[in-house]
Order: sequence, then C-alpha cells, then structure tokens
Amino acid sequence: MSQVWNFSAGPAALPRPVLERAQRELLDWESSGASVMEQSHRGKRFIAMAERVEADLRSLLAIPDDYAVLFLQGGATQHFAQIPMNLAGEGGCADYVVNGHWGAKAASEAAPYVRVNVAASSQSDHYLRLPPRSTWTLDPNAAYVHYTPNETIHGVEYHDVPDVGNAPLVADMSSSILSGPLDVSRFGLIYAGAQKNIGPSGLVLMIIRRDLLQRASRPMAKIFRYAEHAAADSMLNTPNTWGWYLAGLTFQWLKDLGGLAAMGERNRIKAERLYAAIDGSGGFYRNPVDVAARSRMNVPFTLHDSTLDTDFLRESEAAGLLALKGHKALGGMRASLYNAVPLEAVDALIGFMRDFAARHG
Repeated sequence: MSQVWNFSAGPAALPRPVLERAQRELLDWESSGASVMEQSHRGKRFIAMAERVEADLRSLLAIPDDYAVLFLQGGATQHFAQIPMNLAGEGGCADYVVNGHWGAKAASEAAPYVRVNVAASSQSDHYLRLPPRSTWTLDPNAAYVHYTPNETIHGVEYHDVPDVGNAPLVADMSSSILSGPLDVSRFGLIYAGAQKNIGPSGLVLMIIRRDLLQRASRPMAKIFRYAEHAAADSMLNTPNTWGWYLAGLTFQWLKDLGGLAAMGERNRIKAERLYAAIDGSGGFYRNPVDVAARSRMNVPFTLHDSTLDTDFLRESEAAGLLALKGHKALGGMRASLYNAVPLEAVDALIGFMRDFAARHG
C-alpha cells in the first residue's frame, strides 16, 4: 500500500505502531483465545489491563494522588451538560470563556443546568485571537471556570494555563491533551474525547480532583454522577473496552517515545515548519489567526484564490494527503497535526503545497 498521511481533525490518525499491535492481538489478546472486545470487563485480564493503563497515564502526566482518573463512554459534547450537573448546585452559576465554536457550544449546552456567565469571548474578532486575561469578568460565586485550551475549527490555542483564583478550572482538552507537558494540579477537572490524541471515538478521558466528586449538586440518575463512576473504577456500566485498550497502547507508545516533553518538542517543530511554509508562500497561502494564538494541533489556511480549492483538495488527496478540507464554517483548508501525525507527513504536505503554488501561482 502506498504511503498516505491523514490530517483529519477527528476521528484522527492513530499511531501506526498502535494499529499494528492491535492488529496482531485482535483475534487472540494475551493468549486468551479471544479479542479484548470479547473479554468480560469484570475479568482478571481486563481489570489488570485497566490498572496498567491508568498507571501509565498517571506516569505520563504526573497526576497527583488527589485526582481520580475516569474512562467514560460518549463524547466531550455529552459532558458539556454533565459537568454543570455534577459541579454546580441548582440555581448556581459558572464562568465560561468562549474563544471558538466548541467553547460556545459548551456554554450553550450548560445553560439548562447552570446560570452561564460568559466571562470573555472573542466572537467579535471572529475567534481569530484569544480574549486577554485582563478582560475576563469572572463571577466571584462561580462554581467553576470553563475554557477550551485548543479550538479545532478556528485553530487558536492557549499556550499557558490561566490563573482564575479559587474557582476550579475546567478544561475541554479533547484536541490538546497529551500533546506536551501539563501541570494537572492547576485544574479542577480535565476532560477529553479520545478521538484526536488518545484513541477511537466513543471514549472520554476525565481527570477530576477528588474533592469535586463530593459536591452537592442536584438529583440525578447514578449513571450521570461522576462520583458513582469513580467509586466503581469506571465500571458502573459496561465500559468501552476496545477504546480503553487502544488508549492504553497509545500511552505505552508515548512512553516509548520519551514521554510528553519529547512529544511537545515534536509537535512544536511540526507546527513551526508548517506555519513557516504558509507565511513564506508570498501570500499564496494565508493563516488569519493572531500569531500568539496559533494552534499547534490544528492549522487552518486559505489559498489566495478560493477557486483553486477544489483543485488543491483533489490533487492533495491523489498525492496521499487526506482530510485537508476545512470545516464548513470557515472553508479553505485545515491540517490537524495531532500526536500520531509524524514530521514526515508535514514535510510531505509542505512539499505538495510548494509544488501546487508553483504550478498555480
């Protein structure tokens, strides 16, 4: 099979060594005679694996003991609603920082369960820059402060962790988790859909400070309460066993590569190289995002002549460069450079872009 490179924003590329190992083990996992998907989540093999996976994640992120790690079903969008249900009492309020589509959706989905205070928004700037911390209007009574460190559609990213005082900081890290070192102790709750930097869709990783599990919130079914999932070691109901297993293989892959410091440097180089190619194209390609806010994970760009978009996408796919079409809200192109996308893929994209510009400029 000829080499192809996947730049999809999600579900996204998985590390090739992870896929190859999963392929080898698919029919006979750990000499059990069955796949991991056919194992009881109550069985000794699966429980031992689950413990290894959590231990590897705790090692990668240096997660303090006073944080619980949960492997939940669904997607991050589900938790836009479930987080206020768990962290805020009835009639309470929460702060939301909106710097893109997903931050806006998180605030919208929270609104039936909590009074949403939009503490800051860059909507008036078309989400091309980040609202400065000095402009945030935080509510002193807020149950938590929610933000999206990396916005996949608009390609903006916070490169530091904002100081929000005593309120727990809640972060949707679906598109940036494990992309570099992170001080977990700065957060009250981190959650991430798996389908960008962890594994397949259908799994949500959550890291939550244990004291927040004890918050008095509101009446709800056990299945919605994070404390119940923590007490049951993420097995309150039958979990996504396949997703959990693949996440574990990804964590091992990250450790083998040297951990998150090494991955962070790798991601920095990839992003800098692609942005340099865009900025150095003489205006043939453009990235409209404020330089200080540019995302390492998602790089949107446009061509100087939008009538060339169809040709660019057709020719790039023929060249083995997949999923470069931009989000429908913005158009243009988007290259997602998640952990599994190697430097060779970025170099191949840059080479194609230069050739295309030479032929169509």
